[in-house]
Amino acid sequence: MIGVFDSGVGGLSVLRALRARLPRETYLYVADQAHVPYGPRPLLEVRRFAEGITRYLLGQGADLIVVACNTASAAALHYLRQTFSSVPFVGMEPAVKPAAEQTRSGVVGVLATPATFQGKLYASVVERFAHDVVVLQDTCPGLVEQIEAGALKAPETRRILERALHPMLAQGIDTVVLGCTHYPFVMPLIAEIAG
Repeated sequence: MIGVFDSGVGGLSVLRALRARLPRETYLYVADQAHVPYGPRPLLEVRRFAEGITRYLLGQGADLIVVACNTASAAALHYLRQTFSSVPFVGMEPAVKPAAEQTRSGVVGVLATPATFQGKLYASVVERFAHDVVVLQDTCPGLVEQIEAGALKAPETRRILERALHPMLAQGIDTVVLGCTHYPFVMPLIAEIAG
């Protein structure tokens, strides 16, 4: 069985992709609704949540764990791999490498949570793959909460995205990285704003 977890509904976008690729597998999905959102929390706190969920999933028979959350991956993936060394883990990292390869303007925008930006994983990816491009970042405060509430097209959701994207667009971004598994749910709105 494959265990999949996120702080909320964001990881459902990952679960959907897994099911499409591996339809014969059995999945157990955990949405940590008690602690959503992870983004503004300290990394050590997120790591503690991730360890507890991992122990639960292993107790239910999972033999592979997908950390379907950029924030939890940034905070805990390395730790989980060390702590549960016999268990394979798959984590998320913002797609900075393909964005850096695809940009024509040399300016890339990354939308992610504060904890993702603070993690060593993100810094490592930017350092290794985006040294020749300008990387603009925004934490999109409140966006995860809007998505969790199902307010995908709400005026406040649009305002949050406009506050993030308009300054980036003015600085010449031509590529946007969705650094949170919640954000694909508002991709139509992002595309509309970005043109």
